[in-house]
Amino acid sequence: MEVESVESLTPLLQPLLQEADQWGEVLLLLLLLVGLEAVLSADNAIALAAISRRLHDPVRQRMALNLGLVLALIFRLALIALASQVLAFWPLQLLASAYLLWLCGRHLLGKDDGADDNGAGQEAAAADPAAPASHHGPGHPHHGATLGSIVATLALTDLAFSLDSVSAAVAVTDRLPLVMAGGVIGILALRLTAELFLRWLEIFPHLETAGYLAVGLVGLKLLLRLVLPAVEVPEWALLLVVAGLFAWGFSLRMESSSLPGPGSGDA
Repeated sequence: MEVESVESLTPLLQPLLQEADQWGEVLLLLLLLVGLEAVLSADNAIALAAISRRLHDPVRQRMALNLGLVLALIFRLALIALASQVLAFWPLQLLASAYLLWLCGRHLLGKDDGADDNGAGQEAAAADPAAPASHHGPGHPHHGATLGSIVATLALTDLAFSLDSVSAAVAVTDRLPLVMAGGVIGILALRLTAELFLRWLEIFPHLETAGYLAVGLVGLKLLLRLVLPAVEVPEWALLLVVAGLFAWGFSLRMESSSLPGPGSGDA
């Protein structure tokens, strides 16, 4: 009698068991996508933190990060929705590669040093006439950097990085809702990580350069994928290089007496 009861319940339980298996698979894939986003976005977070530092006021830095990443989220979701068309559109990949390489080269050539928020500098000078004037003249690339320009730069930078992370995510699963969920969680994690890097960039002087070198590495990866599609660079090799760059970035720590005080504009 008991066996018959169990057998009679099996057809009823089968859909529930299948649904449980599906939810387990979904959860596993989501965790994998979030982990993938976290691994691939470390260099992105440094780049976003370095860009937002051009606004020396911490309040404006956070506002720029918030607005920039809201735009970045919209761009990323659109990219995921159109992944099959966009990822096959080589001019966009070429532009993204050129942009990331330009960001890296601009920093390494010394044109990205000591970004200046002109408005904040003028306010500080008005409040304290004895304070030293900004050392960036009108010809400096960051002289007069505005909140709007920084927000746009943040959104475009994340979009360029997203071509790499979205292509990796789509390779894991073709379930767009899952990839989108991973992208949303990735943006939230990116916001928190960028906040941490804003503090660390003040403490570790090599970290910004290490981050930009990693940005250039992603740009080279996108370019190599276009020029030599048959050449497959192992992901572990790239991660190993990025880990080495980060180790160098954290290798030198500034003394406490050398750190800028709260609200200071100079890095």
